[in-house]
Amino acid sequence: MNLHDAIRELNPSVVVISGEDAFDKDRQPVAIDLNAAQQLVDRNSYKEKRFAEYPDFKDYLDGIVKGDQAQIQAYIDACLAVKQKYPKPQ
Repeated sequence: MNLHDAIRELNPSVVVISGEDAFDKDRQPVAIDLNAAQQLVDRNSYKEKRFAEYPDFKDYLDGIVKGDQAQIQAYIDACLAVKQKYPKPQ
């Protein structure tokens, strides 16, 4: 999630963002809280970090097709390691 996505999530009426200014569909200014938007970005950053490091799900499916429990477990262990490295914020 980037800052613009966070601003739009917190302010659904926003359709245009220019610098630190946001506008609705009628080009009227919309008051936004940049600190709240940045906090939302920070709270969700773990998702992108996890996504970048998760192993390819095809390895898991390949293990299922072959009935290879060691390969399946290796995939699960790799996923759990990524989750531990990038925990969800409290």
